[in-house]
Amino acid sequence: MSNLLSLVVPVYYEAECIDQFIAETRVVLASLPIRHEFVFVDDGSDDDTVGKIRGHAETDQRIKLVELSYNQGKQAAVTAGISYARGDYILYMDPDLQDPPEEIPRFLAEIEKGYDLVFGIRRQKRDSLLNRVYSRLFWGTLNRFTGLQVPTGLAVMRIFNRAFADRFLEYREQNRFIEGIFMHIGMKRSVIEIEQRERFAGVSKFNFRRKMSLAFDAILDFSELPLRMSMRFGLGLSFGSLVAIVVILVMKMMHLDFRAGWPSLISALMFGFGMQLFFIGIAAVYIGRIYRETKSRPLYSIREVTNLDGPGKQSSGSATERRPSAMV
Repeated sequence: MSNLLSLVVPVYYEAECIDQFIAETRVVLASLPIRHEFVFVDDGSDDDTVGKIRGHAETDQRIKLVELSYNQGKQAAVTAGISYARGDYILYMDPDLQDPPEEIPRFLAEIEKGYDLVFGIRRQKRDSLLNRVYSRLFWGTLNRFTGLQVPTGLAVMRIFNRAFADRFLEYREQNRFIEGIFMHIGMKRSVIEIEQRERFAGVSKFNFRRKMSLAFDAILDFSELPLRMSMRFGLGLSFGSLVAIVVILVMKMMHLDFRAGWPSLISALMFGFGMQLFFIGIAAVYIGRIYRETKSRPLYSIREVTNLDGPGKQSSGSATERRPSAMV
C-alpha cells in the first residue's frame, strides 16, 4: 500500500477560500501515486467555514474536520491538526492559495530524498511594504538573539515525515511558537523555493497586533535576552551612579562649587524607579509563563470532529460524526 499524505490546514474565517482550495488541491493530488487526507482545523470561525468543510466531508471520507471550541490561535490549531493527522508525510499549508497546491509534488519529491523536514521559501513575497519590513526585522532579530536560524522568506507551506511529527508532539509547552519548535527539533531538513500567488479571497487575519504578539512570545520562548539586557542595564546604571558619587566627593574635597538642585535629583530618581519597574515587569512575565506551564493545562479544547475517531486513528464512524468536547 502506498504512503499516506496528510494535509493539515488551519482555518479561521476562510469560507470564501474553502471550495477553491479543495478543488485545486484535489486535481494535484489525483495525479500523485499516494493516498491522501485533508485535516482541517477550525479555530472558532463564526462564518460558513465549518459548513462548507462539512459539506465536502459528507461525500468524501478523506476530508476530516477538527473544530476547536473557541479561538485559541493558529499555533494551537496547527498542533491539533498534526495530532489528528495519520499520514506518513504531513504537509502543512493555509487555504488562501498564496502557497499554490501545484507545488505539492515538489515537496514530496524533496522529502523522499531522505529529509525529515522541507521548508518552502518564497521567491518573492507579495505582501505590503509594511509586512515585508516587519518580516525582515522580526526574523533577523529572532535569528540573531536565539540562534534558531529560521530561513529568510519562510513560507507557511512545508512537509515533514512521521518521525518529525512525533517529535514535534513531544513539545508540550503552552506558549507555542511553531517555527521555533520546528528549528529546535533539528533533524535533517531542506528548503525549496516556491512562487507565491495573491491571496484568493478575503483578507489575512494575521494582523499587525497578532504579529507583534507572536514576536513577543517567540523572543520570550527562545531567548533570555530581555533578562540579560535588564541585568546589564542595571549594572551599567549602578556603575554610572558610583562614578557620579566619586565625582561629587572629589568636587567637595576640592571645594568646587557644585549645586545639583532638586529637579535633577528627582529626575534621576524617577528614571531609576521607572527602569526598575520595567525590568521587574520583564521578570514577572517570565515567571508568569513558568506558572502557566506548571498548570499542565490542555494545549487546545475541541468541540467536535468530523470523519475522525481520535488523534492518529482512522475514523470508522459516519461522514459527519459528532463528538463531545475534548481536551488535549
